[in-house]
Amino acid sequence: MSLYIREAEKKDIPVILALIKELAHFEKLSNEVFATEELLAHNLFEHQYAKILIAEYNNVPVGQALYFFNFSTFLSKPGIYLEDIYIKPDYRGKGIGKALLKKIIEIAKEKKCGRVEWSVLKWNKSAIDFYLSLGAKPLEDWSIFRLKQEHF
Repeated sequence: MSLYIREAEKKDIPVILALIKELAHFEKLSNEVFATEELLAHNLFEHQYAKILIAEYNNVPVGQALYFFNFSTFLSKPGIYLEDIYIKPDYRGKGIGKALLKKIIEIAKEKKCGRVEWSVLKWNKSAIDFYLSLGAKPLEDWSIFRLKQEHF
C-alpha cells in the first residue's frame, strides 16, 4: 500500500469537484451542489478561504478533507473546522480517513489550535463509530444553526 496525503493544488480542481459530487451523492444531497471549477479556483486558490488535503492511494486520488480555521473566544486560540472528509467507497477501511484526520491534527498542533471540530449526519453510523473510536465526543448541548444566503 502506498498512501500519500498532500495539500491540494489548483490542478486538482477537477478531482476536488468530482469528490464533492460523490460526497453529495453519498449524503443524498446532490441537489445541494452548486460548486463549479471556477468557484473552487476563486475561493480555494485565489482567496484561500479553505484548504483541501488530497489522499492518494497508489498514486490515485481517492479522498479529500476540506478544512478552514476558526477562532475560539473562550480559548483565545484558533481552531480547525473540518467541513468535509470523503473517501471513495472502494477505499474505505484502509486507514485513509484516519490518515487524513491525523494530518489535520498535525496541522492543528503546528498552528497551536485549541481544537478540531466537525459535524456528522445523524444517520451516518459508520462515521460516528469511527469518530468515537478516535476519542472524539459529540457535543450534546449544542445545535447547529444555518442562515442561507437568501436571508442575508
